[in-house]
Amino acid sequence: MTDTHEPPLVDCHFHLWRRDHPTTDTAWYQPPTDAPLEELLALHDQHGIALGVVAAASVHGEYLDYVRAALKAHRRLRATAILPPNADPYRMQRMQEDGFVGVRLMWSQSDSIPDTRTGDWRMFLRRVADMGWHVHLVDRPERFAETIAVVEAAGPRLVIDHMGDLRSAEGVNHPAFKAILAAVERGKTWVKLSGRFRNVTPEVGNEYGHQILRAGGPDRVLWASDWPFSAWEGRVSFEQVLQEYYEMVPDAAMRRAIDRTALKFYFG
Repeated sequence: MTDTHEPPLVDCHFHLWRRDHPTTDTAWYQPPTDAPLEELLALHDQHGIALGVVAAASVHGEYLDYVRAALKAHRRLRATAILPPNADPYRMQRMQEDGFVGVRLMWSQSDSIPDTRTGDWRMFLRRVADMGWHVHLVDRPERFAETIAVVEAAGPRLVIDHMGDLRSAEGVNHPAFKAILAAVERGKTWVKLSGRFRNVTPEVGNEYGHQILRAGGPDRVLWASDWPFSAWEGRVSFEQVLQEYYEMVPDAAMRRAIDRTALKFYFG
C-alpha cells in the first residue's frame, strides 16, 4: 500500500459477475468486463480491507448462483439479493444461512414502482424486517420521499446507495437529498458514502457526505467502493475511490467509527 491512511475495514458495496452470466430482459447495462471474485479479493487484500458486502446486480436479477458460491466459500463476505415479493420464506431462510443480509429494490430504472400496498408486498417487507434484513434502495430522485416512507412504514432498516446518486447541480438543496437527511435523522436509514465520482463535481459529492455525517453521525454512515464502477469502467480506480473517501472524511477517528457501524450492521 502506498497510501498512509488506515484503510476501511468493510467495503459495503461492490458487484461480482462474469460476462457470460445471464441478464434480464430489462437490463439497463451489459458488463463490458468480468468482475470476478478472485480480482475483488485481491484488491481488498492489496488495500487492507478485511470484509465486504456484495450488492445485488439488477442486470442479473435473481441469478444469484455466483454470489451464493462466493458467500459459502468466504465467510468474510455478505450480500444483498434481488427477490420477488412472493419469494418463498424457506428460500430466504436458507439464503440467510449462506450470508445474504438484505434485499435490493432497484427501482431507479423504472418509470413506475410496484404497488407496495398489495398483500405480497406487505408480507414481503414485513418478512424482511422480521428476519433482521435490510432494504437496499435505489430510486429516482422525484420518488425518494415516497419510497422511503413505504419502507419506514413496513419496518425494515433502510440503506441508500451512493448518497442518493442524485447527479444534480442543486446539491444539498435538492428535495430528494433533504428527504434522505430527514430519514437519517429519524434513525432507521443508513447512507453509503460512495460514488462521489458519479456526482456533478467532487465538491458537491463532498458536501453530500458532510451533510449526511452532520445529520446522523458515523452511526448512520457506511463506506463502499462501488467496484467495478458500472458504466465508468476504465475511468475510475480503486485507489481513487479510497482517496475520495479520505477527502470526504479526513478524520481517522470518524472513519474508525464508520468501520464499527459497518461491522455491526452487516456482520453483527
